[in-house]
Amino acid sequence: MLRNKQLLKKFDLSSVRSLFTGAAPLGAETAQELQNVFPTWAIRQGYGLTETAVIVCATTPLDIWFGSCGNLLPGVEARILTPEGKEIHEYDTPGQLVVRSPGVVLGYLNNKKSTRETFEDGWMHTGDEAMIRVGPNNTEHVWILDRIKELIKVKGLQVAPAELEAHLLEYPMVADCAVIGIPDEAAGEIPKAFVVKAHEVAGSSDSSVTQELKKHVEDHKARHKWLKGGIEFVDIIPKSPSGKILRRLLRDKEKQAKRNAGGKL
Repeated sequence: MLRNKQLLKKFDLSSVRSLFTGAAPLGAETAQELQNVFPTWAIRQGYGLTETAVIVCATTPLDIWFGSCGNLLPGVEARILTPEGKEIHEYDTPGQLVVRSPGVVLGYLNNKKSTRETFEDGWMHTGDEAMIRVGPNNTEHVWILDRIKELIKVKGLQVAPAELEAHLLEYPMVADCAVIGIPDEAAGEIPKAFVVKAHEVAGSSDSSVTQELKKHVEDHKARHKWLKGGIEFVDIIPKSPSGKILRRLLRDKEKQAKRNAGGKL
């Protein structure tokens, strides 16, 4: 919507009061940019999984905090755990989100191994890194950072792809993007971005856009979050029907490119 403002002008959106997002984190920068265009809209976000029977938390119309997935729903309990399984009691401290509610399923049908790995005493280990933060209205909000398995480890420091993606989408040159970690001998992994150019700059050279986007990240993010893995321009970002970025396909694409380069050598 932000990258197709001329198209939106063809439609009457005066009846829209609220917009609700899910499937992937909505960055605070993107939400604020949309709010600037549509100041009367209530831009809300929710989080849940198939195993939790829809959502476990959501933004209420009177307690909106951009970047947050909102407050826990009635009947839902949540814990934040360290990789060692120790419960975190402090705010603003990331760990794995574990939830329990009447809506959480009992397990996976005919799959005892996955059931044992995911469910414990009624608690479901979501596999998502999250933290609890106190919002402007002094209420507790759930912040989803990213899938734990998709976090990029740069010299032992964690980088959430969703954070960099939200930052890149803030830039007018970017219509869509995805970030993955690629192997690096010195750092272990480094971030690489796949970018779909905005229509307005489709004819611009890749090198000039690359320089601008790298500077955009370097001006606002810590050094270990810089796009040292490079930027590759693509026509489309692979996504599931629900809108989740299929980073696995991008990692496969990167591995195949490495194999092809090795074969040429």
